[in-house]
Amino acid sequence: MTETKEITLAKYAGFCYGVKRAVDTVKQIKNDNPDKNVYVLGELIHNSNVIKELESFGIVSLDKLPEKGEGICVIRSHGESPQTFEQIKNAGFEVYDLTCPDVKKVQQKAVELVKGGYFLVVVGKEEHPEVSAIKANAKQFSQNVIVTDAVSTLQSVEQKLKEHKNIGVVVQTTQTQATLNPIIEYLAGISKELHIANTICPSTSRRQKEVSELAHVNDLMIIVGSKNSANTTHLADIANEFTKTIHIESSDELSDHSNLINKSKKIGVSAGASTPQNVIDSVITKLKG
Repeated sequence: MTETKEITLAKYAGFCYGVKRAVDTVKQIKNDNPDKNVYVLGELIHNSNVIKELESFGIVSLDKLPEKGEGICVIRSHGESPQTFEQIKNAGFEVYDLTCPDVKKVQQKAVELVKGGYFLVVVGKEEHPEVSAIKANAKQFSQNVIVTDAVSTLQSVEQKLKEHKNIGVVVQTTQTQATLNPIIEYLAGISKELHIANTICPSTSRRQKEVSELAHVNDLMIIVGSKNSANTTHLADIANEFTKTIHIESSDELSDHSNLINKSKKIGVSAGASTPQNVIDSVITKLKG
């Protein structure tokens, strides 16, 4: 007789407000404009299933902006640089801005800090599209901007930071508190005035806290979502600190970890902010089956 497993699904799992808003709105845009081309610059969210679904509606993801075009071009939830907005308009597209409101707040705070004379430290991954947009918005007004996710980067420009004295900090919305804390501790020791805007979004914070709690009481954690999703990989990293953890994109991958799953009596499941509910449901169903 197969032993019954205790499976706990995190309360905060799957689409966050910003992602749901983006997906629902872009579908509505196409529905309201059936005769117009509707494009998204980049992937609307980091989930291949959702991108395929949008393609079936006739919503096309653009890897790069063409010199000329027509129709509607949507700015995804990560945001874009002011220069990109201008390029889209100059190419002949109508612009529809779906930057997540929480991301927009980070951009605005970054601009406010550099205008106020602060040397800006953006805590996040340099190559992440959200971070690129935050940096570009701030750099309209000052070149005193650095992106980092480790103290070592700041140490390489320590003299410049000390000379500037006033340092401002904003944070990529999907970053972890564990990444932020040592950076704040370091900057506090070298700055005259340190202004910290902890802009990790509330949804991310709740999700990370819950994953940590679940990881403490389960034999195995399963994190569901794209390997390209920053917030999802952070969840897997947090869970992995406390218990065995697997990061999968769909229920199909569960069979690759059948030995580990069979040995685990208590399994916790969470998912990134860009993971659709049907993908999470499929994982839960398969685990119970």
